Amino acid sequence: MTAYKPGDPTTLNRLYGRSQGRKLRKGQQDLVDRLLPQISVPEEGAVTARALFGQDAPLHFEIGFGAGEHLAYRADMLPDHAFIGCEPFVNGVVGALAHVRDMALTNVRLHMGDALEVLTRIPDGALSFVYLLHPDPWPKARHAKRRMMNDGPINMIAAKLKPGGEFRFGTDHPVYLRHALMVMRRHTDQFEWLVEGPASWQNRPGGWPETRYEAKARQLGHEVWYFRFRRR
Repeated sequence: MTAYKPGDPTTLNRLYGRSQGRKLRKGQQDLVDRLLPQISVPEEGAVTARALFGQDAPLHFEIGFGAGEHLAYRADMLPDHAFIGCEPFVNGVVGALAHVRDMALTNVRLHMGDALEVLTRIPDGALSFVYLLHPDPWPKARHAKRRMMNDGPINMIAAKLKPGGEFRFGTDHPVYLRHALMVMRRHTDQFEWLVEGPASWQNRPGGWPETRYEAKARQLGHEVWYFRFRRR
């Protein structure tokens, strides 16, 4: 298992973001109090499909799932696969919990907190998919080290993906886009960009649903870009 090195300047060892926005309504708080403990990733031990679900299955990992639309869509589409979603924002976790309840999803586990704390506990080569969709861009240059798309996290994602596994990344922020592509160009020994021309990054691939965040970005006139990278 790849070592997690807090304080190492070559790694990003925490996610930055708000933990709560709007005050939760009673029904939402009930989801956090009752459902979340039932489907939370355990705080200790190796994180595998067998440990979480009692059987081996292709394992998917989403970093910062927002309100959980993408996570729920994929889990519903692939009921024989296993899904882990991590999100530090409690209002987003409530959204995912509502999807799990309403869609009766049994193949989802959630972590309310730092995705890297869970990712480091996943055995190397165990993941089939990793998703990073519309991460916080931290557009100021002095905050660039806070971006998930940096060498440390990308090295960890590469280690956790099995050969042929896929890393999907999406953004509507041009600063983050340029930064992300610059970083990924340094990792061509680990990842192959699945691209056949502009349509590959301008059009949402099949099986990749539109989230509320993406819809809002388009309403604001933002262009959205989609990227798929295969683990070599």
